Amino acid sequence: MAAEPSRNAVVKFFRRYWAVISIAVAVLGVIAWAAAAPITSASRDEIFEIPKGTWARRMAGDNIEILPNEIRLTLGVRDILVLENQDDVPQIFGPTLMMPGQGLRLPFALASSYQFACTAHASGQMTILVEPFPASAWARLRWRVRELLKSAMPRRDEAAT
Repeated sequence: MAAEPSRNAVVKFFRRYWAVISIAVAVLGVIAWAAAAPITSASRDEIFEIPKGTWARRMAGDNIEILPNEIRLTLGVRDILVLENQDDVPQIFGPTLMMPGQGLRLPFALASSYQFACTAHASGQMTILVEPFPASAWARLRWRVRELLKSAMPRRDEAAT
């Protein structure tokens, strides 16, 4: 008979907290999926556009930021930087001169931090941070959380327009 009160206590506990327990199990399931599932991407391109009128706006005194200070790429997932010059004037990125309407496609094969001269950037410099492929469960989880946060925040070029 001594086991009966403890059994009733367990049943009462589950009846009272069933919603909290269900939510906790669901959250743990999502975290486990995010850590275990392989990372795939529809495209390996990370595309940035220099909009038409950028140079004219800068010459008029607008302090616009169309490109971020740092672009993060991930090997094997999104490791190709694509810059498209839609402006009316040529732009320089690294040693490359992009005429109006032209683009640049730059694949990366080594995880590292790269510095480039960039006339479309307000400071004239841009950093490309290429990270290794997230092979471990913790790395995949960190990558997915960072991508989720990045998608929740508008890019500078989208926020400026």
